[in-house]
Amino acid sequence: MTDRRRRQKEQRAAKREAEKKQEARKELGRRLGTALVFGVVVVGIVVAGAYFGSDEGDLPGGYEGFRDQPTACGAEQPDPEPVLTFAAPEPQTDVTPESTVTVTLETSCGDIEIELDPAASPVTANSFVFLVREGFFDGQVFYRIVQDFRVFSGDPEANGSGGPGYRIADEFPPDDLVLAPDMVMMDNVGSGTTGSQFFILIGDAASALNPQFNLLGEVVSGQDTLETIAAVETAVRPGSTEQSLPLETVYIERATVDVTGS
Repeated sequence: MTDRRRRQKEQRAAKREAEKKQEARKELGRRLGTALVFGVVVVGIVVAGAYFGSDEGDLPGGYEGFRDQPTACGAEQPDPEPVLTFAAPEPQTDVTPESTVTVTLETSCGDIEIELDPAASPVTANSFVFLVREGFFDGQVFYRIVQDFRVFSGDPEANGSGGPGYRIADEFPPDDLVLAPDMVMMDNVGSGTTGSQFFILIGDAASALNPQFNLLGEVVSGQDTLETIAAVETAVRPGSTEQSLPLETVYIERATVDVTGS
């Protein structure tokens, strides 16, 4: 083989090697570009999910079940609200023992006005007002309706197990207090377990209840709404003999508070 032919062969081999390296660089660039685009899309989805909130598939199981059934009183189903939790209730400086505090629950079946009693239950009133102002109750449901006894709400899990992320002190009324319809009590499962769940007494059976619950206040308007809620058809709760599971969902569409005389 002549030197000229040897040089030509080496040049062709070098050219092929250079072309292979160039193609390899292009392929690496394409893969990196694809990975970058994919990463941006994933990050975008995560950020969008955090910004716009959870979809219905991320809702608590008990609450999601209520959203799968008809809304009571022919009302429209409100948009789901994010589940809020807090380390502790912030002090509401305008809520004093002398304050007149009225909370309005705008429900699927009408409004209910509750006058709180900050003189008798200052910690309870402060916590409840804090949660109302934070929008904690907005979108929640009446998850338990016991005919002629009481209706329950204030649980974001909608099954009796949820709360705001903190507990407040016991402020039980005197043991000789006879409970009556229209009284509003904070629910609990024993001393030191009061959070956000509450119930409204609606019937004569209320007098048989032991008053070992923080007294929140009293319904001053909206008894007709309570009667409508109490008339919602119910079924036996799973794992229980109690006929109290609503078959139509009553929502707290919005809760507001008015404080005067601080």
